[in-house]
Amino acid sequence: MSKKSRKKSSKSASSGKARAKTAAEAGTNLRQTLKPAARKSATKASNGLSHKAASKPLKAAKAKTAPKPAAKTESPAGNSRVLAEGAKAPAFRLPRDGGEVVSLSDFAGKKLVLFFYPRANTPGCTKEAMDFTRLSGAFADSGTAVLGVSADSQKAQESFRDKHKLDVPLISDEKHEMLEAYGAWGEKSLYGRIFLGIIRTTVLIGADGLVKRIWRHVKVDGHAEAVLEAARSI
Repeated sequence: MSKKSRKKSSKSASSGKARAKTAAEAGTNLRQTLKPAARKSATKASNGLSHKAASKPLKAAKAKTAPKPAAKTESPAGNSRVLAEGAKAPAFRLPRDGGEVVSLSDFAGKKLVLFFYPRANTPGCTKEAMDFTRLSGAFADSGTAVLGVSADSQKAQESFRDKHKLDVPLISDEKHEMLEAYGAWGEKSLYGRIFLGIIRTTVLIGADGLVKRIWRHVKVDGHAEAVLEAARSI
């Protein structure tokens, strides 16, 4: 090879190395330029994943509570049965003023009025008992017997009778057995206070032993007269 050719070849090699170096530097610069962008893209993707992971969890469904059982309804007497017109009159056997014992069977084949009053010697009960006493002859003429009933003791009934000159027998039902059977014992309200007691009630029993009329929450004025008219009509 001539001296001129060797010089030209050496120049070409140097030129190729320079181009290779320039390309390598360009590639390095390109990689350095792209690297931050790639990191930014990766960071963005990572942040996206972290946001997804931090999403709020679903609230747990509220547990269903069992419905409360319905309250049981009761009769005015405080038990499940209610005495109704047309029903057979409940039997009873209880002491009365004077020491005798009175039972429903004593009035078989006769009409009978039972007036249940809250307490002896109170104003309303006194007036009611005196009204039935005043009309006792008229009730007898219609073939109807009359009995007063309360939870007072036998001694209290005798005091009530003597004080007001009552001539209707007064039954003592201290255990409330007859009162409950006839629906005359139950919830009462006074000045916002609820309590159990005697509900002023009157029951008319026919000669066939069936309940013909029931008056509940009786208003005393004129009541004895209304019961007498009903007794005459059956």
